[in-house]
Amino acid sequence: MIHFDNSYARLPEGFFARVKPTPVAEPRLLALNEPLAARLGLDAEWLRGPEGLAMLAGNGLPEGAEPIAQAYAGHQFGGFVPQLGDGRAVLLGEVVAPDGARFDIQLKGSGPTPFSRRGDGRAWLGPVLREYLVSEFMAAMGVPTTRALAAVATGETVWREDGLPGAVLTRVAASHIRVGTFQYFAVRGQQDALAALTDHVIARHYPQANGPLSFLDGVVARQAETIAHWMALGFIHGVMNTDNMAVSGETIDYGPCAFMDGYHPDTVFSSIDHAGRYAWAQQPQIAVWNLAQLATCLIPLMGEREAAIEAATRAVHGFAPLYQAAWLRRFGEKLGLAGAGAEMQQMIEELLTIMARQRADFTRVFAGLADGSAAAEFDDPAPFAAWEKTWRTRDPDPALMAHANPRRIPRNHRIEEAIAAGVAGDMAPFQRLFAAVTHPRELHEDWADLALAPREEQIVRRTFCGT
Repeated sequence: MIHFDNSYARLPEGFFARVKPTPVAEPRLLALNEPLAARLGLDAEWLRGPEGLAMLAGNGLPEGAEPIAQAYAGHQFGGFVPQLGDGRAVLLGEVVAPDGARFDIQLKGSGPTPFSRRGDGRAWLGPVLREYLVSEFMAAMGVPTTRALAAVATGETVWREDGLPGAVLTRVAASHIRVGTFQYFAVRGQQDALAALTDHVIARHYPQANGPLSFLDGVVARQAETIAHWMALGFIHGVMNTDNMAVSGETIDYGPCAFMDGYHPDTVFSSIDHAGRYAWAQQPQIAVWNLAQLATCLIPLMGEREAAIEAATRAVHGFAPLYQAAWLRRFGEKLGLAGAGAEMQQMIEELLTIMARQRADFTRVFAGLADGSAAAEFDDPAPFAAWEKTWRTRDPDPALMAHANPRRIPRNHRIEEAIAAGVAGDMAPFQRLFAAVTHPRELHEDWADLALAPREEQIVRRTFCGT
């Protein structure tokens, strides 16, 4: 059983559409995240049973569920769309964990909603497995993120360019409220709804905030920490639209996301990001742009307009120093060095420059600092060797490096291999990769191959949204 307490569904009807998931033909459980189930206070055996499987597939609703599709707008690659919303997802409801934390339980790929815009509302297996693997790796590394509770095969074909096996992801989040949720009401001039949404988010995520400006400060601070953590892992979100930025500070919507193999700051994977708007190095600037859109929405709630604009602008400008401090701390830890300052920043930037010139593997260079193997990642090791000699004089802390630097990431080619096997009916590669990337810091010989950089013929250069 699940005990729901659905605070978002108690907001005015204009915040969502009430809609039930569309049942599927032959639900089959592919993966269940039992540690996450325990975190939520859910019975894993019940989830594996017929009632639990029916819920995870969208074929049955447990008592207390109030399924809704949330309304939101958003800037997509800089162009504003006034109505987006959950076009292939249904929020079943909210649960309160044993420690008092509140979480959404959402089915992704659960059929059409009033926001589907002529889409089928379904997901195919590939994006479901990708999000499952990447989001759980991020959680294992301490990145604020949505989580994956379960993946279910539907027994139905989803048509994209070809027929593909359908699946449903059960996603868990502190909430699914986005910058675009605020934009939805702001563009319609619905100030009462904006105020209600702001009050709801403050109560849910920022109880220490004493109004919309304080709330904005809180969102800015959390995003600075989250984006710095992305950067330190070589993670590229791929679609940092305002409808894909959660005001909770969690990473949300793992579409064409990817991790860099060979390092270069301009790296892009998303097949639809033709201009590199969301390249690795652009992510902090895009975060500021998105936060400015949130600030614009909140200005009508902040009193006299001119003073509100000045205060909101200061809040958004506060991102830069917060992010810089978080970036220095994260990359300093990757080098095993505590503290901050100009000398630390110079050392980090020198290493990144050497790596970029040779496209050295991002993860393996940093993981190899502790055991002395990093030089092997460079075609010409001389520049790195000179840098390393200076770095060693700083007496780096191995424990800091071991915690900050994963030995394994969900590499793009390994994800593609797991997806291909899953499509063929073999989930063993997925399960092996999942075990490896959810224990990313452990030295484990059985997973040694998963830590290797891809060979030339294995390199994945483009990733896709899956919609």
